[in-house]
Amino acid sequence: MFDTLSDRLQAALAGVRSRGALTEGDLAAAMRAIRLALLEADVNFQVVKRFTAGVRERALGREVLEALNPGQQVVKIVSEELTALMGGAGRELAIASSPPTVILMAGLQGSGKTTACAKLARHLRDERGMDVALVACDVYRPAAVDQLVTVGREAGATVYEQGTGRDPVDIAEWALARARAEHRDALIVDTAGRLHVDESLMDELARIRKRIKPHNLVLVLDAMTGQEAAAVAERFAAVTSFDGVIFTKLDGDARGGAALSVKELTGKPILYASTGEKLDAFERFHPDRMAQRILGMGDVMTLVEKAERQFDEQKAVELERKIRKQQFTFDDFLDQMQQVRKMGPLSGLLKMMPGMAGQLGGLKIDEREIDRLQAIVTAMTPAERRNPAIINGSRRRRIAGGSGTSVQAVNQLIKQFSQMQKVMRQLQQGKMPSLSQLARGR
Repeated sequence: MFDTLSDRLQAALAGVRSRGALTEGDLAAAMRAIRLALLEADVNFQVVKRFTAGVRERALGREVLEALNPGQQVVKIVSEELTALMGGAGRELAIASSPPTVILMAGLQGSGKTTACAKLARHLRDERGMDVALVACDVYRPAAVDQLVTVGREAGATVYEQGTGRDPVDIAEWALARARAEHRDALIVDTAGRLHVDESLMDELARIRKRIKPHNLVLVLDAMTGQEAAAVAERFAAVTSFDGVIFTKLDGDARGGAALSVKELTGKPILYASTGEKLDAFERFHPDRMAQRILGMGDVMTLVEKAERQFDEQKAVELERKIRKQQFTFDDFLDQMQQVRKMGPLSGLLKMMPGMAGQLGGLKIDEREIDRLQAIVTAMTPAERRNPAIINGSRRRRIAGGSGTSVQAVNQLIKQFSQMQKVMRQLQQGKMPSLSQLARGR
């Protein structure tokens, strides 16, 4: 996510980050590099001009020139200006005082709107405990109704549909009456998209909006389309008001031009971001956290929130007890791996740790290696997972065959597990293992 932009901005700031003193020439060179990084990230040209002007004005002021560490102060200014550029404080949906909260979703064809509806439903269910219904009002695109029924049910939401033979406005009104009668907490309306912002698209949205009076009108944009997504938002804002944006495919956007442009161009905040293919790969958009990620400063808050959602408190207490009594087994190891995997790709998690993004550099984390480790553990018998000491040569060959790996891979995992148990014992005794000991795996 934003990897190219992140690399370029961090490189642009590397020259000033550790300086004990800064000249106007140093700042001018950094500003040129920042401007080029943003333009290469497909950020709107006018947005780049305003952003760099704001950073330059602050960087040449007393808060930098008189600072004890001017380089770090410049980085802080860039982080704050990036945060402001993307919307400042994170915004949420307006929630109705009397349910259901009605959310009208709009967007062009191919933006991922239908899947975004299901992801939002899943998010509202899991994060807010809401009973959510979806209504299929895209009666033009082939199989759109069936797609919403499938992904909606997968998200744990009720889906209202009347096929493709009725006016979408009537379907939306009928669905709202059902949602009220069934005491739903939220109703998400999936509307038809078009190839571009045209009169028919806006007319239908206006008629649905007038009939059901939604509490939120949300525009869904494909982050991968860069400046085109920002241009769509700008055209949309010119003809009707909307409350915020959901970006799809943000995990595949290495540049970040759309996300950095849309708030400045439309005045509307980014509410949510879709960060993967799975329905739970969806999160609130926090401009301050995203700015910190881009600048390689980590995102501890999001990491903590992901961990809190995935890790069971009772299991954590039990795990602590097992570690304390030196009863940590391969079953526990497998369970921990599976819980970490639910939090998202390991490379993404590491980048949320302060300072890790720069240390990773171009290193690619092979997620398949974790799959291989899991395969080896699941190929063991229950007795072997509880007591690895019984795994002799013939057992290792059987495990290798059962997991589709090699005996060497099995040996390495058992050795690493033994080392991990040793480290746990030392920590329990108040001892700190040496880094060389850990590196040697002995």
